Amino acid sequence: MSQPEFSRPVDVTTIAPDGLVRTIEAKPDELRELARRLELLAIDRLSATLRLRRVRGGEMVEVSGEIDADVVQACVVTLEPVRGRVQDSFEELFAPPHLVPEFDPDEEVDLAVLEGMPEPIENGRIDLGEMVAQNLSLSLDPYPRAPGVPFVGNEEEAPEAKTQEEGEERRNPFAALAKLKRSH
Repeated sequence: MSQPEFSRPVDVTTIAPDGLVRTIEAKPDELRELARRLELLAIDRLSATLRLRRVRGGEMVEVSGEIDADVVQACVVTLEPVRGRVQDSFEELFAPPHLVPEFDPDEEVDLAVLEGMPEPIENGRIDLGEMVAQNLSLSLDPYPRAPGVPFVGNEEEAPEAKTQEEGEERRNPFAALAKLKRSH
């Protein structure tokens, strides 16, 4: 695997018993490359505050963090630039590779099993930058819309659909069953 666009590795041996706090911020070239990877028009700013602490006998590391970013996405309807701010928090657990279960890549795995599963600590390090990049990706608006652009299918923003129903009584699919039940 190539070097991530936004890499901030931390050696897990530097985590003191009372924990470690790091604040990281992406540089302009990292913002450009990360925007390209995440298929964004731009990332104007990205920073995160992360708290690392040893858990479960000191072998595992829990990371909690807050992301703060200014992004520019393309409107899903018009492709116009849509500016947005991402503020989100996350928690992740890391463990030495021998404590992380391995799964057969061809085997179907229930997502509930994966929830709470630790990520492996690779070569004694955790890449805080890559973790922030992945969590930023998960925190983005999946359907950004420019101001004033209606969402197709939303009756509040599509008055023609609402007026069509005003004169008609809404059909209840269970009304016929209710009539049968009353007749018995």
